[in-house]
Amino acid sequence: MEKLGDDDRTVKHQNSKAQPGTEQSVCSMEPALCTAGGTLRSDVKQKKMTKCEIQNSALTITLGLIGSIVLMAACLGRGLYFPVDVYGVILFAAGSLLMGGSMLLLLFILQRRKNSIFSSGGNKQTKIRFLQMTNICWVIWPVVMMCCYGLHAWSGSVSTHGSLNEMLRWSLLAMFALLAGILASRMNGLRWFAYGWQAAGGLLVLSGILAVCGVLPLPFGVMRTADPEISSAGARLGGLLQYPNAYGAVAGMYALERLAAVARAMARPVPAWRLITAALPLMPAQAALLLSESRGAWLATGLAAACAFALQRRGHRLPLLLATAAPLASAAWLYRQLAAAQLAPTPVPGLLALAGAWAAALLGTLLLCRLWHSGARARAAALTAMALAVTAAAALAVASTAERLTAGVGTGLSRLQMWRDALGLWTEAAWFGHGGDTWRSMYRAIQSSPYVGGEVHNGLIDIALDTGLIGLMIICTWFAFTLRNTREHAPVLMPSMLVFILHGAMDFDWSFTLMWMLFIWLGAWTYAYKDNRHMSAAEEPAAFNERQASVSYTSDPSTQQSRLPAWFRYPAIRAMSTVTGLAIVIWLGGTVWLASHGVVAEVQYRSARSALEGTNQQKAAFIAAFQSNPYRPEITIFLSRTFESNDAEALLLNSLSHSPAEPQLYQELGKRAAQAGRGAQAGAYFEQAIALNRYDTRSHSAALYWMAYASRREWAAGYPDRARQTAAAGVRMYDHYEQLREKVAAGNARNDRRFTLDRNAFNYGNHLRILASAAKPLEQIERTP
Repeated sequence: MEKLGDDDRTVKHQNSKAQPGTEQSVCSMEPALCTAGGTLRSDVKQKKMTKCEIQNSALTITLGLIGSIVLMAACLGRGLYFPVDVYGVILFAAGSLLMGGSMLLLLFILQRRKNSIFSSGGNKQTKIRFLQMTNICWVIWPVVMMCCYGLHAWSGSVSTHGSLNEMLRWSLLAMFALLAGILASRMNGLRWFAYGWQAAGGLLVLSGILAVCGVLPLPFGVMRTADPEISSAGARLGGLLQYPNAYGAVAGMYALERLAAVARAMARPVPAWRLITAALPLMPAQAALLLSESRGAWLATGLAAACAFALQRRGHRLPLLLATAAPLASAAWLYRQLAAAQLAPTPVPGLLALAGAWAAALLGTLLLCRLWHSGARARAAALTAMALAVTAAAALAVASTAERLTAGVGTGLSRLQMWRDALGLWTEAAWFGHGGDTWRSMYRAIQSSPYVGGEVHNGLIDIALDTGLIGLMIICTWFAFTLRNTREHAPVLMPSMLVFILHGAMDFDWSFTLMWMLFIWLGAWTYAYKDNRHMSAAEEPAAFNERQASVSYTSDPSTQQSRLPAWFRYPAIRAMSTVTGLAIVIWLGGTVWLASHGVVAEVQYRSARSALEGTNQQKAAFIAAFQSNPYRPEITIFLSRTFESNDAEALLLNSLSHSPAEPQLYQELGKRAAQAGRGAQAGAYFEQAIALNRYDTRSHSAALYWMAYASRREWAAGYPDRARQTAAAGVRMYDHYEQLREKVAAGNARNDRRFTLDRNAFNYGNHLRILASAAKPLEQIERTP
C-alpha cells in the first residue's frame, strides 16, 4: 500500500511539471510511449509492451508456484528426512527449474530482440530486476556443501551411500536456493514468499491440530510413551514430521513470524478484518508448539522472542506483548484440555475446544487492540489484561509439564555422553570429516554405553563429523552472512531464523531437508525485501534517466551495443555466462540421473522383499536394485544370499570397500566363512562385526552360534586342531561378551539397547568350551531364533 502511494505521488508530481497540450508533456509522463523524435508510438508497439509485462508476470507466478509446491511437498514427505522422499522431490524440483530457466532464457531472448531490456525505451523495472539477479550468488553455500559430500563419495568415506545421499540432499537445497534467489529478484516476488510461507506453515500446524482433535487421520503424527522423561501427558504431537522436537521448532518459527505480523497490525489502528487475518494462524501455531512438549523448541522460541522484543523500536515493544497475550493464553488452555485426554479426545469435544480457544484468541486480540488505541485508561486496562493472560498461560504450561521438567535430567545427560563420544570420533578427522552418515554408521562402534542414538542430536557436531572444520566454517559463515542481511533488511524475520539455528544446535532438526528449505526461503525473502526497497529508491532516478535517454536514443546497432552493461560487452564474460549455464544444465542432469537411479533401486528392493523367497522373480528384482544402487549395503546383503558362496563373498567384499563401518557386512561374511568350514576367517569377520556393534545382543549370540558351527564343520572335514582353535576363538568371544555385560550391569548408564547375556549364548558358550577341549565333536546343536 505504501509503495502504491509513492507511485501515485510520483505521477502527480510529473503531471504538475507537464505542459498540457504538448507532445513533450506526454513524453515526460510516459517516456516508454515516445520515440526519439518525441512522437507517440503506434498502438501495436504499446500492445507489445503489454504482452512483455504479461510474460514477466507469468514467469514470476510460475516460480512462486513451484517454490510453494516444493515446500508443501517437503511437508507432506515427512520433512524429507528419509533419502527415498528426497529423490522424488529432486525430480520435480530439477524439472521445474529447467522449465523455469527455459522460460527465463526465452523471455530474455524475446526482450533482447525487442530492445526492452538494454535499450533506453525498455521497461525500467525489468532492467533493474535483471541486473539485481546477482543477488542469487548466495546459492554458493549449499553448492559448496554439495561438493564436499561429492568429494567424500568419490575419494572414499565410512559410507559411500550416505555421502551420495547427502550430496543429493544438498543438491536439492542448491536447486531450491537458486529458484528462491531468482524469485527474489523478480517483480512482485515478495508476495510469493509470504504465500509460500503461509501455505507450508499453515499445512504443518493445522494438520497436526486437526489430527489431535480426531478429524484428520495422520499415521505416526502423535508419539505415545509411558516414560515421564519423554512426555508428561503420555503423548506428544509430531505432526507431518513424525518427530515432536523438529515439529515444535517449525511451529515456533511460524508462530514468531505471525506474531511479528500481528504486532505490526496492532501498532496502529487498522480495520478488524486485517487484524483477524494476521492473527488467524497464531493461536494454532502456539498450541502446536505447546503440544509438541519440546523443551528445546520452547527454549529456542523463547530466546528468539526475547531477541524480537529487543529488536523492536521503543514504541513497538508493548504492541508485541499485547499481540502475544490472548493467543498464548488460549493456546495454553487448549493444550491443557488436550493433554488431559492424552491427545486423543473424542472428535466433537476436541473440535469444540479448538473452536472456543480460537475464537477467544481472536476476540481477545481485537479487544486489546481497541483498548490500546482508546486512551490512557484503556491502555492501562489492556496492559493489565495482557499481564494476567501471560501469567495464566505460563502457569498452565508449567503445570502441565512439571513432571517432565523435573524428570528430564536423564535425557540431558545422555545427550552429553553422546556428544562426548562424537567429539572423540571427530578428532580422528578434524579437518575434512568422515563423509556422509558418519554418526549413523559409527556410533555403535564408539559409544561408551548402550544408548540408542542414530542421530547425534546436534546439528553442528553432525556437520563437523561429516565434513570437518571446513564444512562447519562454511555453515557458520552462511549463517552469519544471512543473519546480517536479515538484520539489515528484514528484521521481522530474524526471530524465525534464530529458532532454526538455536534448536538445530540442540537436536537433529537439520537432518530434515525441510528445515533447510525454510531457512533458505527466509533468506531469499530477505533479499526480496532488499530488492523491493532498492526498487522503490530507484524509481524516480530511473524515470528521469529514461526521459533523458528517450531523446537521444537511436536505432543504430552500434549505439545499442555501446549501451550494453560493461559486464556484457566483453566476449570472455559472455563465454563465462555460457559455460555457467552449461554447468548448471550438467549439474541438474547429473542430479536427476542419480536420483532416478535411487528411485528405481528403492522400488526394486521393495518388490524383491515382498516377493516369494528363493524365486527367480526375487533374484531378478534384487539384481535390478543392485545395478541401480550398488552402494547400499542392505541390497548387497540380500542379493548375496541368492548366490553361491564364492560369488556372494566377492559381492560382499566389494560392498565392504564402500561401507567399511557396516557391521552387517562383516556378520554376513563371517556366516559365509563358517558355512564353508573356515573357522579362523569366520572368527576374524565376527570379531570385526562385534567391534563395530559391541552392544548388540543378537550379534554376539549369532557369532557364537556360527563359531560352534564352523568348529563342527572342521571336525567333520578331519581337521581336529583347526576345529579346537576355532572353538577356542569362540570361547574368547564369549568371555569378552560376558565381561562387557558385567561392565554394563555394574554401571549406572542407560541401557536403552537392552544389552544383556542371551540365554542361548550361554548354551553356545558351554558348547564351545567342550569343543575346544574334546577329542571328538558332540551332537549337532540347534540354533534358537
